[in-house]
Amino acid sequence: MSKFTMFLASAASVVTLAAPVLAQDTTADTVVATINGTDITVGHMIITRAQLPQQYQQFPPDVLFSGILDQLIQQTLLSQSLKNETDRMMLSLENERRSLRAGEVITNLTGNAVTEEAIQAAYDARFSGAEPETEYNASHILVETLEEAVAVQAEIEAGADFAEVAAEKSTGPSGPNGGQLGWFGPGMMVAPFEAAVVEMEVGTLSGPVETQFGFHIITLNETRVKEAPAIETLRPELEAELQQSAIEDKITELREAAEITQVDEGSIDPTLLTNLELLEP
Repeated sequence: MSKFTMFLASAASVVTLAAPVLAQDTTADTVVATINGTDITVGHMIITRAQLPQQYQQFPPDVLFSGILDQLIQQTLLSQSLKNETDRMMLSLENERRSLRAGEVITNLTGNAVTEEAIQAAYDARFSGAEPETEYNASHILVETLEEAVAVQAEIEAGADFAEVAAEKSTGPSGPNGGQLGWFGPGMMVAPFEAAVVEMEVGTLSGPVETQFGFHIITLNETRVKEAPAIETLRPELEAELQQSAIEDKITELREAAEITQVDEGSIDPTLLTNLELLEP
């Protein structure tokens, strides 16, 4: 039976109990139970509740209190019945302690790294001095051969409606929509297409432009300068970058100050990591 199943069973049995009344001077060190000389404190219960899956944390406070306390009593009794700690247990405890200590450092680092000043500085570093980026709104007619493209160009230059010709003759997916491609920026179109658009004036028609898809006749509908996104839009991304940078900088600092030795690569068979028998006495 998992510890969560045990908890549910305990919680279900006390659902009608009244919530415990705690003294006003209760602290994390306040003892709520003693089992054969081993104390269980309010602090132990707080940590246990914080680590429960979300569905358990929705239980009423009285159910949680009684269920968690009963769970900790059960765990203490079972723990006391163990006479010898195995290598697997000791290694697991060492790993857990290492992970918790590292996590505490990371929590402090990331909390201190994110300030309004740091976010503004990161935003300014990304966009200050950056060249304005032009976006383009174009339509095209895609055909298979150069001859077809030349004919389409001549037809439009003679006065035919671009959108109607696109709907009739374009083989591209935008044909039924009059060839409209919407807005796009640098790098979003294949190179020959983009190069042709960049050189065009609004309202003009291109000659045939060859790409791997065929031959295009393009008209440039509109251009605009892309504005930098608002800082609030990028806040989650900037915060994540600041936090990651703080962690990486700290690890680099600690590595440079530490004396680290490790085995040569390949000197230990990696498949041994799956051999749990090595942990048996």
